[in-house]
Amino acid sequence: MSVMKRMSMIFKSKANKALDRMEDPRETLDYSYQRQLEMLQKVRRGVADVATSRKRLELQINQLEQQQNKLTEQGKKALQVGREDLAREALTRRSGLDSQLGDLRAQYQQLQGEEEKLTLASQRLQAKVDSFRTRKETIKATYTAAEAQTKINEAFSGISEEMGDVGLAIQRAEEKTENMKARAGAIDELLASGALEDFSGPRDDIQAELDRVGSGPGVDLELERLKAELGQAPAPKQLNPGQEQAPGQQAAAPQQVQWPQQPGGAQ
Repeated sequence: MSVMKRMSMIFKSKANKALDRMEDPRETLDYSYQRQLEMLQKVRRGVADVATSRKRLELQINQLEQQQNKLTEQGKKALQVGREDLAREALTRRSGLDSQLGDLRAQYQQLQGEEEKLTLASQRLQAKVDSFRTRKETIKATYTAAEAQTKINEAFSGISEEMGDVGLAIQRAEEKTENMKARAGAIDELLASGALEDFSGPRDDIQAELDRVGSGPGVDLELERLKAELGQAPAPKQLNPGQEQAPGQQAAAPQQVQWPQQPGGAQ
């Protein structure tokens, strides 16, 4: 196969595919119905033209018949007054009219037959157009319902173009939301650890240092407790004053305060 034939085949296939995507069966049916109406209108105009020609011939035939009757009466009157020559002239002219009337009647019969044929064809075409219109509307309604059902099913399944765009938008929004939440959490942790400073409020270096130092014993105490649970170190001592003593342990007696003696023996 030559290059030109291959290019022509590719072009035709792509053009056919593009036309198939652009084609709407409802528009095609409407166009076909419009063409049938135009054809029916042409047939009806043809019937009207033939009927007009037939009527014109009918008028001409009537006029010639009237002239023929007039010549016949003139011939009779000529014979009554003894003018045979005039009677002969009237009959001669009447003979010429008979020839014309024969031709006109033949044409009249022919036009009448054509009119009947066109009238019958017009009636048949009218019935066909009416049947096509009913079928066209049925097909259009079925196609519209199928198209709507297809779009609904695609929307439910998420494969339609519109729903696909909506799904991507939702996915991007969720990703941005998660990223923003992670960023906010990281900033909170950095602010709590002191790696970042909060410039939105008054800066208190002393309180920040006290908070950092105060958190140290709590961490050390928790570390000692975990080691004790694992058997790696003795349990940490309790730092809270006033805590209850273990059973059997006596509290140390409070020592008396020795005041210095004053002169004269008074304490």
